[in-house]
Amino acid sequence: MKVRHPGRTVLAAAALASLLTPAAAAPAAAATSATAKVAVVTGTAKTGSTPLNMRRSPSASAERVGSVANGGTVWILCQVAAQQITGTVRTTNLWDHLANGSWVSDAYVVRPSTGIPRCAPTEAPVATPVERAPAIPKKLAGESWRLPVGASLVSGFRTTARPSHDGVDLSAARNTPIVAAAAGTVIRVVCNVSAGSCDVDGNRTLSGCGWYAEVQHIGGIVTRYCHMVRRPSVTVGQAVTKGQQIGYVGTSGSSSGPHLHFEVHVNAAPATHANAVDPIAFYRSRGLVLG
Repeated sequence: MKVRHPGRTVLAAAALASLLTPAAAAPAAAATSATAKVAVVTGTAKTGSTPLNMRRSPSASAERVGSVANGGTVWILCQVAAQQITGTVRTTNLWDHLANGSWVSDAYVVRPSTGIPRCAPTEAPVATPVERAPAIPKKLAGESWRLPVGASLVSGFRTTARPSHDGVDLSAARNTPIVAAAAGTVIRVVCNVSAGSCDVDGNRTLSGCGWYAEVQHIGGIVTRYCHMVRRPSVTVGQAVTKGQQIGYVGTSGSSSGPHLHFEVHVNAAPATHANAVDPIAFYRSRGLVLG
């Protein structure tokens, strides 16, 4: 009679966790128990440029415990619904529990559309509560800002009706030029839509930012420009000057009409829900009126 060895399951899980990037030094205890109960699904991190952060719990504000390089493999045990993130692959509130015990946002993971179970309650810690927007940093020497588009304000930052709205909406006609709000480097050019293409008009039944670009500025500030009518005019790694054209106003992605959705993030990249600040207050602190 064959004798089963329960310990082999534990050893297999440990070996699997060791395949992750050395930077991913996360707790392994949770992964051991989870691997014994569910099949592991592999996925690929897709961030565009920066590494994908691994977190101690399913929240962008949770402690960072490691990272996965763009194009790197992740081993997914299960998923849990938590903080919504708009990433390079999709807009979603799902977080992936990895074999090394850490969590990554499913918004940045290319993986099979089926076969990933929901995490059991014991495997899914409650996400860290969403914190208030961080303080707006003081203007640094050398900073110089301007408005990204001449347009009126139609929707504010994290209003009562839209608490997850991480920017402001500026109404402008289709094909109105969008310019860089300050000098910096383009770090992301993405088509982000839940279905279909960014090259056609979007609607409110979709999710995602449509065609968008992000620019990294001095002092760890990132600006995001969404819903462009077509692919941005700039490329990742390109240096831009204040006022340089980066695209055109459109209505791609989750949008009901032509406008620019504009975000400001501090202590970035990456730009996340946790580090978004009110663009109106940010501009006011620099002596400018937005909208």
